[in-house]
Amino acid sequence: MSGNLAWWIEIPVALLLVLSGLFALAAGVGVVRFQSFFQRMHPPALAYSFAAWCVTLASIVYFSAQDDKLALRSWLIIVFLSLTVPVTTILLARTELFRRRTASGGRGEIPPTLNHESAAPAPADDAR
Repeated sequence: MSGNLAWWIEIPVALLLVLSGLFALAAGVGVVRFQSFFQRMHPPALAYSFAAWCVTLASIVYFSAQDDKLALRSWLIIVFLSLTVPVTTILLARTELFRRRTASGGRGEIPPTLNHESAAPAPADDAR
């Protein structure tokens, strides 16, 4: 393995890594800047995912050029992250919504629950 790669490989790798850092910085600023929990959920979920994609693509390009064959080992990491980040975000949102419903007693600006019992139609009067 030689440490010297062509400049046309190093430049895209460096740009992807810098872009990854910018996405991570934007996520951190979004977490600090937004006030509510639901607003603070989106920057890490989206921007950190984009940052992870950039790092993964950079590692694929770098190690593929270094080994002279396609290196897709890091692809498993981003596939796992792409599957777990949305699920985690939904679970965190549902947990916070549940906490707010129990704390306020079901009043306020919190949407009501989606019970099957409350959504059932009222029985019709039989006119005989």
